[in-house]
Amino acid sequence: MTAEASQAGPRPDLAADGERPLRIALLTYKGNPFCGGQGVYVRHLSRELARLGHRVEVIGSQPYPVLDEGYDGLSLTELPSLDLYRQPDPFRTPKRDEYRDWIDAVEVATMWTGGFPEPLTFSLRARRHLRARAGEFDVVHDNQTLGYGLLGDIGAPLVTTIHHPITVDRQLELDAAEGRGRRLSVRRWYAFTRMQKRVARRLPSVLTVSGSSRQEIVDHLGVRDDRVHVVHIGADTDLFAPDPAVPEVPGRIVTTSSADVPLKGLVFLVEALAKVRTEHPAAHLVVVGKRPIEGPVAQAVERYGLEGAVEFVKGISDAELVDLVRSAEVACVPSLYEGFSLPAAEAMATGTPLVATTGGAIPEVAGRDGETCLAVPPGDPGALAAGLGRLLGDPQLRARLGAAGRARVLDRFTWARAAEGTVARYRDAIARHPGTPAVPARPPVAQAAVAAEPPASDRDTSESESRATC
Repeated sequence: MTAEASQAGPRPDLAADGERPLRIALLTYKGNPFCGGQGVYVRHLSRELARLGHRVEVIGSQPYPVLDEGYDGLSLTELPSLDLYRQPDPFRTPKRDEYRDWIDAVEVATMWTGGFPEPLTFSLRARRHLRARAGEFDVVHDNQTLGYGLLGDIGAPLVTTIHHPITVDRQLELDAAEGRGRRLSVRRWYAFTRMQKRVARRLPSVLTVSGSSRQEIVDHLGVRDDRVHVVHIGADTDLFAPDPAVPEVPGRIVTTSSADVPLKGLVFLVEALAKVRTEHPAAHLVVVGKRPIEGPVAQAVERYGLEGAVEFVKGISDAELVDLVRSAEVACVPSLYEGFSLPAAEAMATGTPLVATTGGAIPEVAGRDGETCLAVPPGDPGALAAGLGRLLGDPQLRARLGAAGRARVLDRFTWARAAEGTVARYRDAIARHPGTPAVPARPPVAQAAVAAEPPASDRDTSESESRATC
């Protein structure tokens, strides 16, 4: 923009960067913003893209994304699957009248044989939907589906976010698996990662959330390093902010973790808590996540007699989550590996001091040991206990690290910055891919039905390979 235009203020027909607003299709095969980082990413990124003046249509499957209300140009299109993993009947067998086409049959057959079908089947439905609407979008942004259906012509340039390679999760679960049967089950469940490797290598533009993830995408997936670009994500710093009116609960440690996912390292935090309580009897742990009925975490809680000192909470609102983090004397991220770690950024944004491991990209978020957090090696309950005990016993250190942590997040990790960086990658992808001449876009809708049966060419290139790889 010229200086005169800048002084006159932004034009209503331009986006915040002074360029033409973009029409964005943002794809997510899982969109629950209360369970898992992918839904959180879609919710906050879509809001900030709309704030910048772009039209964003989120296209998602069950559990459907929850979008923030009150933003012009932000809409949701539901692209339903068979929802085979819904509660309270996960791994259900659909009734005959639920089947709509061959993609549904692939979804059920893969589930019946122990595989995870959703990345493949969502990509096939998304391909059909997008090709039926060719020209309505300037760019398609895939949120880690990495399915065969998104290869080739989908009606617009493709940008893909890979938070981290799922092959890392696969290896950590294999390492934790006991017995040949369990290892075979893990390998079958993660068979879709073979497809994701093949797709990733053919992608023209990949976004990721940290330098650590970038290197792993190159090393594990074989993506050319010049195609992978880091755009840091962040915390909602308006919501996750300090509030002196919320009293600290003495001895409270808070973490967000899935007890049944080994890479989250919760079992090491439970072991650390047992050690901490010998010097700090009031120390107790609140876990944002589902209470495990069995498995290593449940066994550790019972073994160390911590039934009254470990509480699990789930299904809480954003406001309740923020107040819970504010009420803690210490927040903890005990993960063996993270591609970014939103819980670390959100805890720091509230001013709650953090103890975090050095697994994966966590140091990129949490910063240096003793400056913005206390950093410990992953998988070391003794080191975790030492860090937690040190903070619980030193109010001045807690205050210093809490203030420094919030300053770091405000400077580096906000959703507004993430949206600006993402738009820059969109425009680069569009410039490299002239695309199809646009047709007038239809008005945003809250929902959209699945498009008509795909052409034979779609069916031929995807169905036979899907049965062998998922």
